[in-house]
Amino acid sequence: MSDQEQQAITRSELVESLAEQFPQLLPRDVELAVKTLLDTMTQALAEGKRIELRGVGSFVLHHRPARAGRNPKSGEKVLIPEKRVPHFKPGKELRERVDYQAHKAKGSSGA
Repeated sequence: MSDQEQQAITRSELVESLAEQFPQLLPRDVELAVKTLLDTMTQALAEGKRIELRGVGSFVLHHRPARAGRNPKSGEKVLIPEKRVPHFKPGKELRERVDYQAHKAKGSSGA
């Protein structure tokens, strides 16, 4: 499957999927839990903290220094300010599970 064929799961689809898996929870409670988790992770990264989820991976900030760029329309030099960007590094267990699922899917579609 190419990158263009892959589809992203949206936040609302994630909430819907979790609500289906856990029918004892109200959808609004699942939505609140997902929102709280993502807000907490965002805040931690904004504070420069590292987030480590065992078996999943870690989120860290990478620093991009200021640099000179060019305006593509005019060719004029532009200063691009420094910034911090989040980076996700998958853990070993996640990489292995994704790779296993990919091989499993290839094996079943090829036969």
